[in-house]
Amino acid sequence: MAHNTDAGVQPKGEMIFQPGSAGFAQCHASTVVELKDGGLMAAWFGGAREGAPDVAIWTSRYEHGVWSKPVEAARAKGVPTWNPVLFHTKDGRLWLYYKAGKDTGSWSGQRMWSKDEGNTWSKPEQLPAGLLGPIRAKPLVLADGTVVSGSSVEAYKTWAVWIERSVNNAETWKKIGPMVVTEAQDKAEPPSPEPPMDSMELRKKDHEPRTFEGIIQPSVVRMGGRHLRFYARSKTLASKVVVADSFDDGVTWGKTRFIDVPNNNSGLDVVVLKDGRVVMIFNDTPRGRSPLNLAVSRDGEHFRVFATLEQGAGEYSYPALIQDKDGDLDMTYTWHRTAIKHMHLPLKEVPAR
Repeated sequence: MAHNTDAGVQPKGEMIFQPGSAGFAQCHASTVVELKDGGLMAAWFGGAREGAPDVAIWTSRYEHGVWSKPVEAARAKGVPTWNPVLFHTKDGRLWLYYKAGKDTGSWSGQRMWSKDEGNTWSKPEQLPAGLLGPIRAKPLVLADGTVVSGSSVEAYKTWAVWIERSVNNAETWKKIGPMVVTEAQDKAEPPSPEPPMDSMELRKKDHEPRTFEGIIQPSVVRMGGRHLRFYARSKTLASKVVVADSFDDGVTWGKTRFIDVPNNNSGLDVVVLKDGRVVMIFNDTPRGRSPLNLAVSRDGEHFRVFATLEQGAGEYSYPALIQDKDGDLDMTYTWHRTAIKHMHLPLKEVPAR
């Protein structure tokens, strides 16, 4: 596990809504974006339970230190919705991408857009077959407006990362990939050490033997120049984060490799600060979905945990992380599957390394 350097750093935060108060029993997979007026918008899916037919996409706005009452933004007839992602393109349009389908293997990509920062939305549009849009983490929008979006496919016993790249403000996309981890790579990698099983309450499936399926849900960042990197969730024997690099703004990608950061087969997110430091939000464990941590790196390879956002029994997972115009960090994440929590951390509190 990553080395803890400054557990005293503690972001400030609040629930976006209280459990049971928003019209659904369970929720998951939040996204967050900074609005043009400096406020925030978050979105997530919520319903009876993950995968239930009534699961819809919900949003809330953060203005003057208060989150608005959640409102339903999108619903698919007869099937659940999943994994919303909010982001702006260079033309100023706010996009909401999400998925619809009875399970991950039958997803179709859906999207809506707004020209008034989410006060009103276009009618839902279904993406062409084979395109899913940003799969969970926010895409990277380059200075020239190019959008480099991390996507992935979960098929029977095989997972793969794809990059969906747009040069026309998300109107159309070119699909690049797949990027995979092979079983040979996995078997050659020393596994993350097992955590003490009495140290946390684990779900039943977290006790199961490690298995290999691959990588999904990449978070794409700019490392400098035309060098991009994605950090991906992995379901592998090694139980570590997987990365791959591009040196041409995401047109082509090199071979995948493990880094020495544990991954629990759950989502993570990454930002690169203006001074080049890399900040990751993730569960610093190879099993379970607690604790939830922030880590910093100077080289993007070796990370040091500097804050524990949540710990103890339960699930704290699927975090989203952005850097706002002032340089501070805002993050949202699943809290026990019953609420979404927001945390804010001033840039000055991120350690130098």
